[in-house]
Amino acid sequence: MPPSVKDSLALSVLFATPECAPLAKTGGLGDVSAALPAALRELGVDVRVLLPGYPEVLAADRGARELATLEVFGAKARLLESRLPSGVTLLVIDSPYLYGRAGGPYQDDQGDDWHDNVLRFGVLSKIAAILGSADSPLKWRPEVVHCNDWPTALAPVYLRDGASRPGTLITIHNLAFQGVFPYADVEGLDIPERSRGMDGIEYHGRASFLKGALVCADAITTVSPTYAKEIQGAELGFGLDGVLRSRAGQLHGLLNGIDSALWNPETDPHLACPYGGASLQRKALNKAALKQRFGLAGGDHAPLLGLVGRLTHQKGIDILIEAMPRIAAMPAQVIVIGQGERELVESLQEARRKLPQALAVHIGFDEASAHLLEAGADMFLMPSRFEPCGMNQMYSQRYGTPPIANATGGLVDTIASVDVAGRAATGFLMRKLDADSLVEQCRLAIDEWRHPDRWRRLQLNGMARDFGWGTAARAYAELYRHLKPTS
Repeated sequence: MPPSVKDSLALSVLFATPECAPLAKTGGLGDVSAALPAALRELGVDVRVLLPGYPEVLAADRGARELATLEVFGAKARLLESRLPSGVTLLVIDSPYLYGRAGGPYQDDQGDDWHDNVLRFGVLSKIAAILGSADSPLKWRPEVVHCNDWPTALAPVYLRDGASRPGTLITIHNLAFQGVFPYADVEGLDIPERSRGMDGIEYHGRASFLKGALVCADAITTVSPTYAKEIQGAELGFGLDGVLRSRAGQLHGLLNGIDSALWNPETDPHLACPYGGASLQRKALNKAALKQRFGLAGGDHAPLLGLVGRLTHQKGIDILIEAMPRIAAMPAQVIVIGQGERELVESLQEARRKLPQALAVHIGFDEASAHLLEAGADMFLMPSRFEPCGMNQMYSQRYGTPPIANATGGLVDTIASVDVAGRAATGFLMRKLDADSLVEQCRLAIDEWRHPDRWRRLQLNGMARDFGWGTAARAYAELYRHLKPTS
């Protein structure tokens, strides 16, 4: 083991996050919050995950015990300790007033943001900061507080000028979500005076949780090398590109991994029939089961394309809807699983009504169906406008389901495109983001699919890729070591 990684083994890290699979998940952040701490624990890092006590989190009681009681910004909370399925220590903020409600982490059942998200995630950030400070009610103290996205981003702001404070790190999983609110809404959060202006949370006359962390944290990471470059430009910087350029020396693009044990077609319990590289013919049984589950008729003569993800403008759902009649005419079938923006959901449902033999849509998230889709689809669709890293393109390659994706962010870093990589290719990248390009890449993919030998080589190339968390965990451990206080 390299000396630098050995040095990191004594590290203690608080991993603060608004979601963590399988307890609370809306997207890739939930997967990262489960898998990265588990990989760090394998390296010997003493990592503990801090998570709000949503009903699903409290319902999955794994022998939780109370560690302390806190009152933050008028909200009372119990701090509970339990374990994640991986064995990683989980610290839960049990505050029914803030988190004990039906719906998702950020929105209600109607898809509207919770009216008090400022307080809900201000409290999460403040408790992360308290646990990293001399005011912590716990004997355990982290040497690094690792925050994730805007809901935890005020922690580095609170810790900025503290005595004997831990190192602080913010990971940007998606720069489009910045936690921007009117200044009046953050008045009760006790933001230090120094950090209330341009050298802190101020953002065009409003307050931005995320900007505060980008200015105040000791280090910034994002989830792929290409995305780290993209967000320093105006197109994908979402108004924060200048701040990021000013902190380029502290900005690191570390590629996410995937949980290779959870996402393994040879052992996946959600599949109709497990399979591997030597038994790819069994994949067809999963296709049949997937089509049956979602009510698509027809034999195997037409390829099946799948998409799992948030139904948002970012994910290019509108582009898929525009391209859908031409994809259906190839012929090909499509299954979409996800939830998101009301207008796009309605447009997808309308497309389904017009093309009932070619398109199936499931609104909501179902882990078992997501796994079956990765296995049962012939190709996986990701026409994203931007994609900080993306996880599904890595899942799909591991399942022998070549991705068709836009050439952006982590998709560039993880997909070897047919038009560039030749015999080493693992998927298809759109060089222009519009419906015509999506149709063109679907046609190219379907042409390859109709040549079984070429298609099998493409599948096996993807299945041979190592997307595990080991490399990323070692990179984070090295970064933590540099952030660790020296005194």
